[in-house]
Amino acid sequence: MRKVKSLGLSTMDVQTRKMAQLLDNDLFLEKVGVSGGSNGLSERGLQPRQNVTITDLELDNGLLVTHVNQTQDLLKVQKNKVHSSKMQTTEEWLRIHGLESMQLTLEDLIKKGTFVLNAENATEQIEFTAETVVNFESKLSEVMQLYHQRIQWLLEDSRRVFGLIKGTRVGLLVDVSDISCGPRLLDFQKNLLCLIDEQLCYKKQLYFLSFGTEISFPWENPTNVNVHVLHKARQWVQELKPSGGCNLLKGLKKVLTKTELNSLVLVVGCCPDQSSEILSDYIQQCTLGRKLLIHAVTYECSNHVPPAILKNMTEVVGGRYHCYSSNCENYDSSDIRLLLLESQKAKALLSSIKQIFPGRTRDLLVTSMQDISTDFAKVVPASFLPKHESPLVIQVPTFLAKTSASWLKTNGLKAKKLSLYQVLAPNAFSPVKEFVPILQKTVSSTLHERAMMQFEWHDGTVKNVHVDPPILYHYQKQLGRMVRIYEKRIDWLSVGSKRIWGTICERRVVILVDMSVINSLYIIYIQHSLRLLLEEQMSNKDCFNIIAFGSDITAWKPEMVPSVPDNLQSAWRWILSLQCKGSRNFMSALRRATEVDFKDKDEHGSQGIYVLTTGVPDQEMHAVSAYVAEVCGGCDLQLHVCLFNITGDLDPSSIIPARYASPNETASIFKEIVCAANGRFHWFGETGIYESDDISIIVSEMEKAVNYSQKNTRDNCDEEKNATIRALTWRPTSAKAEIPPSQPLKEWSQAGQKKKHKSRKQPEIAISAFYIDKGKNVGTVYRKYPKTKAVRRSVPFAALPKEEEMCSSKEWLSKHGLKKLKLELPRIMFGPECLHQKKMVESLHKKVSAKYCTIFPSVEIKGTVKHLQLQPKELEEYVEQLERVLWRYVQRIQWLLSGSRRLFGTILETKVCILIDTSGSMDPYLQQVTKELTSLIWEQLRKKDARFNLLRFAEDTEAWQECLVEATDETCHDAVQWVSKFQAHGNTCILKALQKAFSFQDVEALYVLTDGKPDTSCSLILKETEKLRKKQAIKIHTISFNCADRGANEFLKKLALHAGGRYHRCIGDVDGQLAAHRMLTEGFDDEDDPVFPFFEGDDLKKLAQEVAKARSFLIQAKSFRLLLEKWKLDQKDKSL
Repeated sequence: MRKVKSLGLSTMDVQTRKMAQLLDNDLFLEKVGVSGGSNGLSERGLQPRQNVTITDLELDNGLLVTHVNQTQDLLKVQKNKVHSSKMQTTEEWLRIHGLESMQLTLEDLIKKGTFVLNAENATEQIEFTAETVVNFESKLSEVMQLYHQRIQWLLEDSRRVFGLIKGTRVGLLVDVSDISCGPRLLDFQKNLLCLIDEQLCYKKQLYFLSFGTEISFPWENPTNVNVHVLHKARQWVQELKPSGGCNLLKGLKKVLTKTELNSLVLVVGCCPDQSSEILSDYIQQCTLGRKLLIHAVTYECSNHVPPAILKNMTEVVGGRYHCYSSNCENYDSSDIRLLLLESQKAKALLSSIKQIFPGRTRDLLVTSMQDISTDFAKVVPASFLPKHESPLVIQVPTFLAKTSASWLKTNGLKAKKLSLYQVLAPNAFSPVKEFVPILQKTVSSTLHERAMMQFEWHDGTVKNVHVDPPILYHYQKQLGRMVRIYEKRIDWLSVGSKRIWGTICERRVVILVDMSVINSLYIIYIQHSLRLLLEEQMSNKDCFNIIAFGSDITAWKPEMVPSVPDNLQSAWRWILSLQCKGSRNFMSALRRATEVDFKDKDEHGSQGIYVLTTGVPDQEMHAVSAYVAEVCGGCDLQLHVCLFNITGDLDPSSIIPARYASPNETASIFKEIVCAANGRFHWFGETGIYESDDISIIVSEMEKAVNYSQKNTRDNCDEEKNATIRALTWRPTSAKAEIPPSQPLKEWSQAGQKKKHKSRKQPEIAISAFYIDKGKNVGTVYRKYPKTKAVRRSVPFAALPKEEEMCSSKEWLSKHGLKKLKLELPRIMFGPECLHQKKMVESLHKKVSAKYCTIFPSVEIKGTVKHLQLQPKELEEYVEQLERVLWRYVQRIQWLLSGSRRLFGTILETKVCILIDTSGSMDPYLQQVTKELTSLIWEQLRKKDARFNLLRFAEDTEAWQECLVEATDETCHDAVQWVSKFQAHGNTCILKALQKAFSFQDVEALYVLTDGKPDTSCSLILKETEKLRKKQAIKIHTISFNCADRGANEFLKKLALHAGGRYHRCIGDVDGQLAAHRMLTEGFDDEDDPVFPFFEGDDLKKLAQEVAKARSFLIQAKSFRLLLEKWKLDQKDKSL
């Protein structure tokens, strides 16, 4: 019997201590009598232990061990206590462990250095010890590991599902709609029980509420946490059942009346019945003046809409969000996102330090960063390319997609009656002019300045408008709400298949896929694009078909078939078998779609052709546009183009494409085709969307809303600004005295006395009289102030071209150089008046400085002392202008290093002959040259509509044509074919080639590409060329290709110089592109890093020298600004 009782006691003690662990209540164990007194044992018939005297005991807090089985329970409780002490939001945690609070920012590193003034260029430099840099890197590594551990802790237990719950009095709203709880109710209940056991049991008060179509709650008001409350909460969770819709607003109306709560947790599994705007407005109204933390959780949502709604709502009300998905597809959390951002800052700073101090990479740092990146990848969605072998996961869209133009018909500013002119129209009045018989003239109506203001209307007329400020404030709030809606529309258009295809809006769809050989490296991207389309947007269409086109046309089905799951899966299997081959026979694919799939297009509506391609079609653009306009005219059929921007070089073994165009030219061609078909254009790449008609029209509407808001604010501010003056000039109706009209102040002075001599012209100052409130006194107010003439010259504004000009760098810098823009630093800062001079004073018998020399700081420039008379603000403006100019210069260098300009330079003339060296030494590089020459033909010659000829030379010469020909598509195709047959052999005979080229009529310039010295004497070639140029003034531009012979390069420079041409050498292009990219991304703070390599070509050399000059001015201006600020602080300290 005693054994049974002992067993029952032990079981009861274990259960009791489990309750104690959940409560973490110091008084609970004492209340239930398990803390180890003799009374509890005697009641159960057990002999009490003898008293033992023990010293240095801590006070009994109810958790002293009185039973062997209690030891493990006690350790768990203590562990939970320590665990609960870490319950801080990421914002609170980062206040202590953030980079700024731990003094691990770049500014903190700079403070650890020593400032040293460089005497050579008067710039300040910072020196660091090796130990300082090593310690700083080590601390950054440790803090990144700390962020990693924090993320791991947030991804454990209930925090992974619901996030970190803050607050002591917590309300929990649980979505029990049919969609949320139907198939996953058991898992949901299990996670809720885990949340109660791990986090909610530590709170002081709890309030639970479930919402579906109706609401349900276990108790009426927030209740203090105890064993019975937790037990009842578990029972309530286990009894949850699906209940209709998701009426979140009804649940909020109930729970927001509980003013005791300081934290509210919303757990939602599907789209609420109400919009986020309604929910956020209601929460803001109910929580005004209260400190209520909103924590929104989306649980296992199958699409991105509920997370977007909850995230937008929490951002508006200033709360936190947590998006949970067991498969990590939609996993997101505000706590983890903040840690990731802080970790990225630390990682970027560590990378910058390693670039500043090269050769300091350590295995420990690399390993730590790789570990963190690997763990982050578990949180962030994985690579977007799934396994191709798996079948489609078909989604059924819940609504029919619309184009942005159609969507704005119901959601645009005009549709919502939020146009500024629609809002002002009820209170806008046109000025009236009427003939007054008694005056015998036409009189205009006057404006009552206190009640109305003049406003320019959209048609150019001026109207008198009266609007109350509360109405304008409400209007601005509505505009802000519409901007947020437009931002969500853009976000929705930028994810999934819509990022690639845009919105598929038609019911009958045919997809044309470019499978030319040039896409062989990108076949996996094309297949993945089609997979996303079939999964996300095709299941609700009536019928569809897919046509792949290269040189040949391959259709999936003979005709369009219904969009049922079996057909979608079959189409995906067919897509996996496609191979890239041939060119782009776009016209044949288009004819196949219109003449077979849309043969009865006149009998149906809502029809669309979607083209996924990477380049221009084989056929002429005007022929394609004419055919598209004819086919799509008179019926409901549109052609839409999705242009995939591929990057990188072509496979050398591949064939030369039939037609070549740069990415911008390709986009322009397809825009014209789409315009003819009344369709939409979508341009995207691996990095994102470059251009989209759907997004552009939304951005335009957003800009219109922002413009209305700014115009409203500006007019309102002007109204308030002038309110005081209007009140002063307004005359009360009860006044009897006359107010003299406004008149210039000089007339009043001349009325008193006349001057005998003519004085300098004085500025006019107009004043008006007004009545003051006290007495019958009349006062005056200035209405027109004199304009002061600025003595100091302001920093000129640099007007720079947006588009690239086809000219040499010498000509370009003559229009946009620093000297032409008047941005040379000595010219701005050091004029004749800045020179520090001493003059002889005869009475003192010595040279004395000027009286006011001490009020200006001085600096020594090339042995001469000069005064700095510019202010820091003016220097800051100069720095801003110079950085803008540097940015444009670097962009110009990038342009010169791109495309065919990298090898051949810029073709300036319109009548040219290109001479190509095909001697035996060119054999290893001939394939590269032919490829670049093909690019030159299409990119520069065809685009300029030039007249050109080609001539290859080795031992002998061979011309492509007997004279110059127009650069048409046909001639360019013929030239490309001729170039592809080049073979290298023999010696280099430049003189024969030049004599042959001079025989062509109307040639303006020759472009000579070679890789070494000629076979004949260089001086002979120069003399013969000079004789030839006396007959015909033809410029000769020389191009050195892969030539390391200094003598050969010097010869080519002389030849170009004597013939009025330019010298170009393709060397350092990769380093130059890298340096340009680093300058545009990292800025121009350091004059020595990054720097351009030494360019030998004339165009690049001149532009790089101008960049170096501008960078030196920039560094000097920044140092002068620091010197001025330091000098001002010193002067301020002296005055104190």
